[in-house]
Amino acid sequence: MTNPLSPATLSAQALGWVDAATRAVVPPIHTSTTYLRDEDNQYRSGRVYARADNPAFDQPEALLTALEQGEAAMLFSSGMAAATACFMALKPGDHVVVPRAMYWALRNWLLGFATNWGLRITFVDMSNKQELEDALITGETKLIWVETPANPTWSITDISHAAACAKRVDAKLAVDSTVATPIHCQPLLLGADIVMHAATKYLNGHSDLIAGALVTREKDDYWLKIKAIRSQLGSTLGSFEAWLLLRGMRTLSVRVAASTKNADTISKHFEHHPKIRAVLYPGLASFVGHDIAKQQMQNGFGGMLSLCIKGTNEADGEARAIAVAAHTKIFKRATSLGGVESLIEHRASVEGAGTPAPRDMLRISVGIEDAGDLIADLEAALVAAFAG
Repeated sequence: MTNPLSPATLSAQALGWVDAATRAVVPPIHTSTTYLRDEDNQYRSGRVYARADNPAFDQPEALLTALEQGEAAMLFSSGMAAATACFMALKPGDHVVVPRAMYWALRNWLLGFATNWGLRITFVDMSNKQELEDALITGETKLIWVETPANPTWSITDISHAAACAKRVDAKLAVDSTVATPIHCQPLLLGADIVMHAATKYLNGHSDLIAGALVTREKDDYWLKIKAIRSQLGSTLGSFEAWLLLRGMRTLSVRVAASTKNADTISKHFEHHPKIRAVLYPGLASFVGHDIAKQQMQNGFGGMLSLCIKGTNEADGEARAIAVAAHTKIFKRATSLGGVESLIEHRASVEGAGTPAPRDMLRISVGIEDAGDLIADLEAALVAAFAG
């Protein structure tokens, strides 16, 4: 679908919806779990039971569909529920290709439940086109899963190339676009079949809601299987949570713009800093993958970046990184991302053995605070860490 209005207008207006019964510009919270059957035993309302037919889903799903320029959307109880449904719609024995750098909880699920269930999984460096191509098995690869920018090093995958690869072997392409958001990238327009969002993050934006979402390019059999899985497993969102998500999405454009501007400012400030070994941010021209990011992202490169702290060796770099996080005053030492407040964490400690995160790396979710205050906070923390 093609939208004549900008994402900023679509999100702020929530598609311009007004409650037909009350003329309210803010939707009611629908709490009913069941719906009345007609006298002739039919359900002409289209609603039977709230697990699958909750009217609280209608507006946020419609808005997300419009923002991604897709055909339909589904809300889930979490980003993990949304992501795993894409794999559970496959059959045991199917082959899938996934990135080495990806959301750690999903990676662990793939190595655990999905592998035990019977999926055959190949991990590749998705930024390496040849490696992706070499991993495909014609007739057996059923899904390519892409995360771009990829947590926590923000590596970039060429979505158009991945789409061409998927088409060549008759596989589906799903893209975790949580970090990019529809403001920066619309993977369906680049050839993806499914877009996934951990809606807990930027879509909601206030660190007070767990949710996930999928958007599809077409309502095909694969989509219908995912829809059945959502209903059968009960991995649907509650009514109040759906209402909160819509409220968060109405400020998506301004929040993402503010955090992106701050991240860009911070990345450039620390790019050549004497206490910083590397700045990982797709918006920097020096970043590997910047050119592809520039091609497939618009309005900036997102609010996530990572700082690698200098050390005399790996252990020293790790100790100093942890010390920097310990000395921040504005940045909160907490997991998650995409909220209005800035967060910082030593990601390797969180992920544990096997993590691709450098030991000297701090993952930073940049909020919407004043950029000068955030830079000053990091500078003071660096001074304290190196003095200790």
